[in-house]
Amino acid sequence: MENLNVGKAGLEQLIAGDKPVLVDFWASWCGPCRMMAPIVEEVAKEHPEIAVAKINVDDEPELSVKYKIMNIPTLLFFRGGDIVHRQIGAVSKGKLEEMLRDL
Repeated sequence: MENLNVGKAGLEQLIAGDKPVLVDFWASWCGPCRMMAPIVEEVAKEHPEIAVAKINVDDEPELSVKYKIMNIPTLLFFRGGDIVHRQIGAVSKGKLEEMLRDL
């Protein structure tokens, strides 16, 4: 599996693409983020029709400001370059897949 961790350039390239994009804003010291990590990775493997990216807020503070990330984990769902949904806090795999279906 490819590395889901992307920087600013990688994220902008994904968002500009044709696929819907799920972005997980996280940090290594965040317990709920560590709970979400395997769920996000599973969803990335199982849904190749969706681009998935992980942004470490400690490594990419500019992106945290740009997308108004106040709490982590925060999941942003993009379609056509626009944010269409924002999920703050950890969610189950079932709930995440339900959100992706709505995408």
